[in-house]
Amino acid sequence: MHSLKITTVGNSAGVVLPREILERLHVEKGDSLYALETPNGIELTPYNPEFAKQMDAAEKVMREDRNVLRKLGK
Repeated sequence: MHSLKITTVGNSAGVVLPREILERLHVEKGDSLYALETPNGIELTPYNPEFAKQMDAAEKVMREDRNVLRKLGK
């Protein structure tokens, strides 16, 4: 467990993540993190759930309409 201290960042507040946490998330300075509300609290993740939903929908359309897309590509 890590204790994180809230600090002032401009007119906002932020926390400094220890190097060990950054390494476990596979992120570095400048990367984006997403805060998801879960039944167990807030989860920080580099995974964009909205983008994943869009990609799942696109893959479904590509699978279902493979022949149409193939004809359009010619």
